[in-house]
Amino acid sequence: MDLRGKNCLVTGGAKRLGREIAMALAERGANVAVHYHTSADAAREVVRAVRARGVDAMAVRADQRRAAHVRRAVAQVAKRWGIIHVLINSAAVYERTPFDRLTERDWDFHLESNLKGPFLFALEVGRRLVAERCPGKIINFADWAAYRPYKDYLPYCVSKAGVVCLTQALAKELGPLVNVNAIGPGPVLLPPDVDEAEKKAIIQSTVLKRLGSPQDVVAAVLYLLEGGDFVTGHTLIVDGGRLIRGG
Repeated sequence: MDLRGKNCLVTGGAKRLGREIAMALAERGANVAVHYHTSADAAREVVRAVRARGVDAMAVRADQRRAAHVRRAVAQVAKRWGIIHVLINSAAVYERTPFDRLTERDWDFHLESNLKGPFLFALEVGRRLVAERCPGKIINFADWAAYRPYKDYLPYCVSKAGVVCLTQALAKELGPLVNVNAIGPGPVLLPPDVDEAEKKAIIQSTVLKRLGSPQDVVAAVLYLLEGGDFVTGHTLIVDGGRLIRGG
């Protein structure tokens, strides 16, 4: 896919990896819709930065756990640009949930945000692509821990395992017109509460003995968009070998 002139929607595009992806798409000549929930100021900043690259941009607000919010956000983007060629489902939540304090609220919070949200956005964008007979691409964000869950994050890990299956199912439902893949990041942007000892342990848990960078993830996204035309239903793990190392 040539991204020049294409219309892209990036959920969670105001911060962290979402922001980096939005900027990379703009550099490739794509128009970018920046979805946010509570980060209005950050979203506006990204919109300004994207427009400075000579392409169009807009910010759309939605609680992705709510179908009506998602339908409205997608409709706003479609009203401005017409078809949405690319959907990047990067918005997610990540909270420590020790088993002895785990609650139903923790489960619902992660499953609704990390699994229901991408489903709702893919449903709206995918149906529009099919109705218009327009080729497109959807990239969801999973996690290496979808395959090897770690302690104290049970709902999060289950939600990301669901994203892997969602990606495969969507690829079957939307093919051959729409490619649907996922990225499974490993240790790239560590949570702010990780101390130096934890950081060293995480680095040692990888095969490459280092942390990744946001650009490693961006490169994977761009590969799936620009070069991965014969790839669908796949989860590309970007984790420095943490998954295969085990232990």
